[in-house]
Amino acid sequence: MLRLLLSFFLLPSMMPTVEEDGVYQILTKEPQQTIRHFGASDAWSMQNIGLWNDEKAQEQIADWLFSTSLDAHGQPLGIGLSLWRFNLGAGSAEQGDSAQINPSTRTECFLQPDGSYDWSRQKGQRRFLRMAKERGVPHFLAFLNSPPVYFTCNGLATNTGRGGTFNLRDNCYDDFARFMATAVEGLEQHDGIHFDYICPVNEPDGHWNWQGPKQEGSPATNRETARIAKATALEMQQRGLTTQVLVNESSDLRCLLGIYETTWERGNTIRTFFSADSIFSYLGDTPGVPRLILGHSYWTNTPVPYMRNIRRQLRDTLNHYGVRFWQSELCIMQNDQEIGGGGGYDFSMKTAIYVARVIHHDLVDANAESWSWWRACGGNYKDGLIRVFDRRQTARDSKLLWALGNYSRFVRPGAVRYEMSGEDNPYGLMASAYRNEDGRWVVVVINYSQEEKAFNVTTDDGKKQQWKLYRTSDVEGENLKPVGNGKGKMLLPPRSITTLVQQ
Repeated sequence: MLRLLLSFFLLPSMMPTVEEDGVYQILTKEPQQTIRHFGASDAWSMQNIGLWNDEKAQEQIADWLFSTSLDAHGQPLGIGLSLWRFNLGAGSAEQGDSAQINPSTRTECFLQPDGSYDWSRQKGQRRFLRMAKERGVPHFLAFLNSPPVYFTCNGLATNTGRGGTFNLRDNCYDDFARFMATAVEGLEQHDGIHFDYICPVNEPDGHWNWQGPKQEGSPATNRETARIAKATALEMQQRGLTTQVLVNESSDLRCLLGIYETTWERGNTIRTFFSADSIFSYLGDTPGVPRLILGHSYWTNTPVPYMRNIRRQLRDTLNHYGVRFWQSELCIMQNDQEIGGGGGYDFSMKTAIYVARVIHHDLVDANAESWSWWRACGGNYKDGLIRVFDRRQTARDSKLLWALGNYSRFVRPGAVRYEMSGEDNPYGLMASAYRNEDGRWVVVVINYSQEEKAFNVTTDDGKKQQWKLYRTSDVEGENLKPVGNGKGKMLLPPRSITTLVQQ
């Protein structure tokens, strides 16, 4: 009522200013993290897809994932991933059913029982490594779910109820490190792929990792993880390799910050690896191991207030210890009930825009420098950017694929994220701004609502940029579709993701 009365007596110049909905400013004096890359992994589908007889189908999948080219109408052919995660196998495939692992998640190993290396292994995955490089993917990461079966305590690539320690014989740490270095060297020699990074363990703090056979995997205590990281980094250095060793691919953001469904030996990983008080597990001064932590965003995306709060807590903890963060894996889980959980593939915007919201908060609230989806290709589950039908050797793209492309195709390695003023509503508008190395601004804006929304963005000097707009929505054919130019006020359709690229 007071504001209404004031409007009768105050001149327009005397009226208090109120921030208008949909109006944003890029705060050019508030740079945040540098974006390294956006990625996905080849597990476990590429070992089959790479062996398909239909090369045209393989090329289409590779274009969708890796291409940065445009067609004659300016339509992106793909989402331009800038990081490709290669699953370096442990040898469960050679064991057959005795591996006690599901056939679809077994992997081959370059190392043979006699200590020699068979470079014909992992043929399908290596085909996609080469296709990624041919399409300009600049960065490659190798990750392992288990050490080779020849080095494990139980002779398997699955933990099978052993408990919470590393399934690696105590006298095989150096052997394991030599295997990883040899694999990195061999893949560069035979396929021309240079691996920037390798992660020796994957989800070592996940409580699932010792509950029974399903896929390759092993728990590891923080001390064991630190030991293999140091051994691997030393082996890389001694060979003159520049591949950096990463930790920890934590299964849950809560494991980075505390103890979650495990014991103290596997919790508090940021503090344990990067506080100098950690005598037995400190990695902060280890050559070849960057001051960087990798974690997975599973299970922490709902409810929405919790999703935001835990990422802000993560950011504060990272800043306290001077550590950078990469979100290195995500797919839909059972607790993502807003979109019905992980079962059944979804080609629509329902999953796509839900995941875009997670990307936004990982980048804006957790300051993630890198963001990766789990599987590039998958079956009838919400874990693949692309839905594949192995028996028919066919594939179908999804809105999820193109939603990730609203970030990965336009926010290129080396871009810097800048703070923005304006609404940040997880059920309405969410926007984030980046400046690529070529100096051009990129803004990604999500309209999560069911209504058309006005959007207006300027830099904090008041300049209105001319933008080219690319949109992904439930409209048929709007998959990173160029939808014209914009300047000043723009209208964003409901349930859409729009990327604005400075002209």
